[in-house]
Amino acid sequence: MEKVIVTKNLSKFYRNVVGERHFKALDNFSIEVEKGEIFGLLGPNGSGKTTLLKLLLGLIFQSGGDAVVLGKSPRDIGTKKRIGYLPEQPYFQDFLNPVELLYFYGSLFGIEGGVLRKRVYYLLEKVNLTKFEKMRIANFSKGMLQRIGLAISLINDPDLLFLDEPTLGLDPIGTVEINSLLRELNSQGKTIFLSSHLLSEVQDSCRRVAIVYKGRLIKDGSIDSLLTVKDALSVELTSKDEGDIEKLKRLAAECGLDVKDISQKRSSLKDLFIDLINAENK
Repeated sequence: MEKVIVTKNLSKFYRNVVGERHFKALDNFSIEVEKGEIFGLLGPNGSGKTTLLKLLLGLIFQSGGDAVVLGKSPRDIGTKKRIGYLPEQPYFQDFLNPVELLYFYGSLFGIEGGVLRKRVYYLLEKVNLTKFEKMRIANFSKGMLQRIGLAISLINDPDLLFLDEPTLGLDPIGTVEINSLLRELNSQGKTIFLSSHLLSEVQDSCRRVAIVYKGRLIKDGSIDSLLTVKDALSVELTSKDEGDIEKLKRLAAECGLDVKDISQKRSSLKDLFIDLINAENK
């Protein structure tokens, strides 16, 4: 598979007032993200997630190691045209309305005329803001700001999308709508790099995840490989009997029961996350 993000021993140190390396924000961080996947980044506050995003976006310089995004340096200007980004706490010109704001950001990418107009109203519909198209951004709720922020991150129809807490401030219905949109975008071949504190959201949306703590990568892999519990099975039946798969099948047939599902038992991403962090603190 084509790799759209590759980091090798990526590190970032922040210095104190006398120029000494004072805080290690990211330490020898190495991951690969494949084209067309939703990749999740998990970690507590202060673990290095935002630093990693800034490095991948070319907003700051690394102290060591390498990063490649879409085959080039994160600071390559041409590459940035293929990237969309929603920060955790977006700030917009609040005297504008959503249409004016999207027109502004579209013009920065050189999109004009009917193409831009079509794109603007398509995105307003996708993030469910059409009925608020004339409202000033200053009057938007936190959830509405997240929606317009997502629309802005998509104005250039990016190949790679960086999202930092995309459902922050949204109600449950809004969260479901945004997650549905992300899956739709992914089905179109877009690669999504998702940073979130909502473990259930990542578990439902992402194929692979990386868990970072104190600037270090402590675990990464597919959701299935990380959450599958070895030598344990999860069985769903029309009754609540448990046991060996074959015995269950025979028992179900003998009892006239239909087996609805038999699979390897999985833990939750929340349990895995807490266990890994607790282990790091021992």
